[in-house]
Amino acid sequence: MNILIIENEKPAADKLGRLLQKIDENITIVGVIETVEGTVNWLQNNQSPDLILIDIQLDDGICFEIFETIKVDTPVIFTTAYNEYVLRAFKVNSVDYLLKPIEEEALRKALDKFKTLHFKLPGDILKQLFSELNKQYKNRFLIKIGLHYRSIQVNEICCFYILERATFIRTFSGKEYSIDNSLDYLQKIVDPDKFFRINRNYLVNINAISDILSYSSSRLQLRLNEKIQSINEDYLVVSREKVNEFKKWIDK
Repeated sequence: MNILIIENEKPAADKLGRLLQKIDENITIVGVIETVEGTVNWLQNNQSPDLILIDIQLDDGICFEIFETIKVDTPVIFTTAYNEYVLRAFKVNSVDYLLKPIEEEALRKALDKFKTLHFKLPGDILKQLFSELNKQYKNRFLIKIGLHYRSIQVNEICCFYILERATFIRTFSGKEYSIDNSLDYLQKIVDPDKFFRINRNYLVNINAISDILSYSSSRLQLRLNEKIQSINEDYLVVSREKVNEFKKWIDK
């Protein structure tokens, strides 16, 4: 769980950090900020934390100015010496309102409350997660060659491609075989960490890519380790709508 601490008193911030680590060693403190301005800048330029622990009075104003300046969807636990702001606090994503000095048990209960309210997953989401974790991707394909059959391991496959409405396998050894599956179906049964659908006609193995080039202002070209014999192109084009997704995939 990632927590951002917003506290202008270093001893108080250090104590909060120690208590959080004592309560749950899996907690990561992603930052400690002392000002309204610094918090606004941090939230605008960083991934949102799971939870914010925030004091009311900061070096350059009160914390509510943060919520008036930018939209903050992250749940908040207030840790402050001022109890007159309780009602106002519960209008801005507040999970709890802890008065200083912060006690371990009070902080533990506030964290438990946060986890109950915000980390509880519906049954259908849990089922989907377990399904994804347990999903088995295809390891090999049985290919018919005349009267014979051959089993081809997925890690032998350079790419799948479509030519004249037929689907083919291209192996790293330079062999090409016809296969009785659509590219849409193949995309679902092979490991998405290893294969990417770069356009309507090609599903490419990451280990087959030998070069990536910029092509026009918003597209990419790929060169594969093995040239596909049945086409005359040296490079394959990543379709425009796939470029951003492809960059994220190749950068995992």
